[in-house]
Amino acid sequence: MPRQLSGGQRQRVAMGRAIVRDPAAFLFDEPLSNLDAKLRVKMLAEIKKLHQRLGRTSIYVTHDQSEAMTLADRIVVLNRGCVEQIGSPSELYENPANLFVASFSGSPEMNLIKGRIDNDAFVAEQGLRLPLPVDAQMGDRDGVVYGIRPQHIAVGGYHSQARVQVVEPTGEAQELTLSAGGVDLVAEVRDQPPFKLDQEVGLEIMESKVHLFDARSGTRIA
Repeated sequence: MPRQLSGGQRQRVAMGRAIVRDPAAFLFDEPLSNLDAKLRVKMLAEIKKLHQRLGRTSIYVTHDQSEAMTLADRIVVLNRGCVEQIGSPSELYENPANLFVASFSGSPEMNLIKGRIDNDAFVAEQGLRLPLPVDAQMGDRDGVVYGIRPQHIAVGGYHSQARVQVVEPTGEAQELTLSAGGVDLVAEVRDQPPFKLDQEVGLEIMESKVHLFDARSGTRIA
């Protein structure tokens, strides 16, 4: 009986019905929203295999960026009905067009820090100085948001000193919440001994991975 089927079983039945109809394209409208985490991972793999086997266009609607980044060949990022960016998962991750896309792609989310550019460095509102990309080539400027992903902050560097506020082991990595010059940063570190609360550490920013945005419009400027 349909009522006796689990959420995952009902999703499989729905996909089977769609395949039998032999459509030109598939539309998935948040198909995993009511499933538990373990079943979501399994169903994601099944949808991916289905798409690859049938070779049909699939339109997949989701609010979960991890689903979009896992499944898609191309992603359309919508914000209140407006298209913010269209591109591959790697394009959205490496070159977000604006602050909205930057906060959408990647987990943990990109660190976003408000401040200004002063004398070839970024200066946060709290006073912390951080390096700019080598090819930034811009003069002094107010109203800038500095973006750097947690994976692109190395712990043990020389750009700034920080104190460990939170340690979250994730299995293969440690997710650290750090306080540096009054600014909270999240760093994801691998292949290092466990960190301790209140431990003093040095930080190094991967300068080539820095993103700069206009604070007012949100548009990427470097």
